[in-house]
Amino acid sequence: MTADDIRRWSDALARDPASLAFLPLGEALRRQGQIEVAERVALRGLERHPHHADAHDLLARVYVDRGALDRAFDEWDMALRIAPDHTGSLKGLAFVCFQQGRFEDAEAYLRRAALGDAPDAGISAALDTVRRSSATLTQAGVAAAEAAAGYDPADPQLVFMPALEGEDQTALLLDATGLVLAGAYFTADGRDVGPEVGAQLSGVSDEADRAARHLGIGAWTSIVFETEVAVVAMTPAAGDGLLVLAASRATPLGLLRRLLDRCAARADAWLRAQGWTDGPAAGDAPEGAA
Repeated sequence: MTADDIRRWSDALARDPASLAFLPLGEALRRQGQIEVAERVALRGLERHPHHADAHDLLARVYVDRGALDRAFDEWDMALRIAPDHTGSLKGLAFVCFQQGRFEDAEAYLRRAALGDAPDAGISAALDTVRRSSATLTQAGVAAAEAAAGYDPADPQLVFMPALEGEDQTALLLDATGLVLAGAYFTADGRDVGPEVGAQLSGVSDEADRAARHLGIGAWTSIVFETEVAVVAMTPAAGDGLLVLAASRATPLGLLRRLLDRCAARADAWLRAQGWTDGPAAGDAPEGAA
């Protein structure tokens, strides 16, 4: 999808607000990372086409990009009420269930998706993975579920999505200078303030190292603190970087610890996939980093 395509669909929608051009337009914007614009396009399209399954599917994908899995589930569920054999929605619901550890439900949705007319190797692979899964999500299982649902696990902004469990959770991977390498930090109104957060946290890891040495307690491994609106956990990352996890104040500390461990594993795997075996040097952000 090119800029010319986006311009053409935008023009078509401007000429006829009831046009279905909002569907390819919203998807193109979503794939380009213009999530807020894609969401507005999808919502306006749904206002005119509330009973169009593909419109609900589009909005669900936007919600997944935001990390709002519950909202995505609701939209895909609505799409299935309209079109019970909608393959994209079946795969999407399977993806959400897999992330939530609901393997039986994920398998049921994938089995229904596999009944479609067109063969889909991604569905078969996801089914095999779900059937082998237990209560613990494996990295291979996450990758297969993402592939079946059409999401790219290499997308820097989506690196931590499979490790998180709700729209009230968000994570960032920062380099030694505070530059955002992966993840996003969404506010309650949907704004990504990751760069601002990274700038404010620049040097925090060094300060923690100095404090730990001064106190003689060994190397620091994590810090947890509460704010008025969230509980935040931090842990060192490769290359003198920093991993930051934020969740609602209602999140139990045990769950926060597990989420932090999951995100740390995702960060390590992603950095290695970028060829940073020993972690990045300060400022060496990969192409496409947030």
